[in-house]
Amino acid sequence: MRVAGEVGTSDQITSHGSPTDRPQDLSTGKSAERRLDKAVDFEERKMIRAAMRDLLQRKRERRERERAARMEKLHVQSPGGKTTASINKDQKPGVQYNAQRATQAKSPSPQTSVSSQKAPSSPAQSHVAKVTVAGGSALGRSNTKDVKQMLLDWCRVKTEPYEGVNIKNFSSSWADGLAFCAMVHSFFPEGFEYCTLDPYDRRANFEKAFMTAERLADCPPLLDVEDMMRMRVPDWKCVYTYIQEFYRSLVRKGLVKTKKKTL
Repeated sequence: MRVAGEVGTSDQITSHGSPTDRPQDLSTGKSAERRLDKAVDFEERKMIRAAMRDLLQRKRERRERERAARMEKLHVQSPGGKTTASINKDQKPGVQYNAQRATQAKSPSPQTSVSSQKAPSSPAQSHVAKVTVAGGSALGRSNTKDVKQMLLDWCRVKTEPYEGVNIKNFSSSWADGLAFCAMVHSFFPEGFEYCTLDPYDRRANFEKAFMTAERLADCPPLLDVEDMMRMRVPDWKCVYTYIQEFYRSLVRKGLVKTKKKTL
């Protein structure tokens, strides 16, 4: 499994092959894969993989810059038409949520608040009510369905640059293990090389994702590899619970910033 992208002409990789395998020929992910498959020298393979990692990083940064530019144009409007909040320009684009989706999902009634907590004393507080996910991490809404959708959107944003990952739900989209690996790799790229993963080796993908998350994020291994292997389509509740726990682990390590809940 390789991460597709573009390698600039400034990326120079020493080649020991024929003239047709010049460094400038690595203009696409496929050409980089072909070079890596043909390379027999260790140093050459090492440099090609380094270039592919750099390719993934630059592609992710470009997508995040484009996303940040779009998000800065969005404003959350209050019922009276006044601007009550705007996208924080200093916030990392990778942890921003879809502002329009969050606005549409807001409920006018404070009675939907979970945990039987006291309703906010002002309309503004009711409009921006938070919900505590998996015991502490506020994702921002008082409806479980909305929290699930926002967590799914967050996963989709974090895995967007990764080839072979297309998150649409918490079940079939995670069946081959690549989605788990992409989520973990997006926060811990030093944990393993994503470009070496095989979408057909489900067991290896599950083991790599769960073990790396436990080792680097202190995320409990709530999912069992053997159970995942027995299911062609994972149980969405199991996947959802694991991603919640992974999110909480990132919050504890300060890798994901959340707003404090207003009581």
